[in-house]
Amino acid sequence: MARNAPKKGIRGWPEMERPRERLIRDGAKSLSDSQLLAIILRTGRADSTAVQVSMELLLRINGLSGLSNRGFEELCTIPGIGPAKAAQIQAAMELGKRVLSTPLTSGIRIGTSHDLFHHYYPLLRDLRHEVFKVILLDTKHCIIRDSTVSKGSLTLSIVHPREVFNLAVRASAAAVIFLHNHPSGDPFPSDEDRTLTKRLVEAGNLLGIRVLDHLIIGDGKYVSFADQGWMIS
Repeated sequence: MARNAPKKGIRGWPEMERPRERLIRDGAKSLSDSQLLAIILRTGRADSTAVQVSMELLLRINGLSGLSNRGFEELCTIPGIGPAKAAQIQAAMELGKRVLSTPLTSGIRIGTSHDLFHHYYPLLRDLRHEVFKVILLDTKHCIIRDSTVSKGSLTLSIVHPREVFNLAVRASAAAVIFLHNHPSGDPFPSDEDRTLTKRLVEAGNLLGIRVLDHLIIGDGKYVSFADQGWMIS
């Protein structure tokens, strides 16, 4: 379809074949990934329509999953994607993640490890580096707020108990839950994860701040130290 389009672009296509008109007529589900992305991009480049640019982009970065973890500068290096289009793409991807992420607001009581996974998985699933977060809780185990403690490489996230519990003390937290992602997709804890958890629990005991759980998020699955009975009292 795009291969035979007139040089003046998508506007020269029959109206029933244009992505935006098709979306209005048949709904967003009727469009392919490249057609949906073309609507976000709006325009192509001198020699290609927005659909063609979208197809080339998705092919180059391995589909939508690749699109979600590409940085702004990297997107700008792709032919036909300048700063404005890169910003549009990142804004759309972020909105999608926020829609999928269940609101985690102050005052809400933590239920199960699955509730935490359901909230954080859309936010962490496509990252290529480890992110270590702490969720601060009050005496009734209601959320005060969460905070990112560190951002690491593909295999290592540096976390110091001093930094973690400084946040907890300043927020007058009575308990905490730790959470981080494994970019490899395998959530099973490494020896380093186990050692770090033990150090954090011991530090929390000294300060009178209870560590309730440590959640590791992988590709569509997670491991909870508390659910597995690995937490140290």
